Amino acid sequence: MALPMVDAWTDIRDWLGANAPGTPATLRPRLQRHLATAHVVKVFNNITFWHLASLARPAGAAGAPDRSALPIAGDDPAAKAAVTRLLDAIGYDTVDAGPLGSGGRRFQFGTRAFVAPYGGLSNQQGTPARVAVVRTALGA
Repeated sequence: MALPMVDAWTDIRDWLGANAPGTPATLRPRLQRHLATAHVVKVFNNITFWHLASLARPAGAAGAPDRSALPIAGDDPAAKAAVTRLLDAIGYDTVDAGPLGSGGRRFQFGTRAFVAPYGGLSNQQGTPARVAVVRTALGA
């Protein structure tokens, strides 16, 4: 199974054309329609690259007190399971935010779950955000 990474704002707009209407939340389902045999899972967009690097904890340490969680959203359970395994391997727990459309909107830019759970943009080291913290930020 391949797990390609796509920036669901920039890359999709480039692929669909510069005049593609919509916001990132409406472009992700369009991506799924264009890639009918693919199983799209939204992940990584609510954490900065520097927090992603600094907050990772050993693989297999699920539930450790300082292990952060990342939300995922998608429509295919097997694809979400594959992404959950990937996140565990790179040092993160997972919070399932729901389907690609409505679940993905719960952690997009401008929501409480965007960057803030990990310490905000000004905190270069980051603050671990356990599963409960991410669930609360998602409004779950």
